[in-house]
Amino acid sequence: MRFPAIFRLNATEIVNGGSVMTNFVTLDDFDHNLLMRVRRNNLEPARVTAEAVGLSESAVLRRLRRLRAEGVIAADVAVIDPARVEPRIVLHVQVEMNTQDRKVMDAFQRAMKASSEVQGCWDVTGETDYLLTVAVRSMQDYEAFGIRELVPEKGVRGFKSMIVIREVVGFDPARAVLARRTVRTTAR
Repeated sequence: MRFPAIFRLNATEIVNGGSVMTNFVTLDDFDHNLLMRVRRNNLEPARVTAEAVGLSESAVLRRLRRLRAEGVIAADVAVIDPARVEPRIVLHVQVEMNTQDRKVMDAFQRAMKASSEVQGCWDVTGETDYLLTVAVRSMQDYEAFGIRELVPEKGVRGFKSMIVIREVVGFDPARAVLARRTVRTTAR
């Protein structure tokens, strides 16, 4: 069984005796320091990063290329503040399915991936089968989403909605702690 929260779909996979395992990348202290900096600002000039982490500029660029090639750095993106672009209502939705049939679950997941309102979708344990983060312009738009996607015909038994009043700690991938399986290195 794979748990999406801990199994990286974009990580290299190794098949071992029929089971799929993630091929983890070994990172040294320099790599961890580089990742810490690019998670906060991936537009920082290489010369500034090099000085901060104690490597040459070419070594920084070479390591960043390797980290991208190995899938450790999965994307270089701009984080947009949606509140500055248009008004929206954010809701967290707990979805309970009426079946655990794989075809129904797969179809639901495809529908969530295709829905522009869905900002995040997690397959979770417990009484709830899925946790969604949904963003809409109005409650009428949320109602339309619910009528379209959260119905028994799509395998949904029921759902509970929680409207976000205010964001206390926003989603920030840079807050995630990276495990340190340290390999000491002196090579620069």
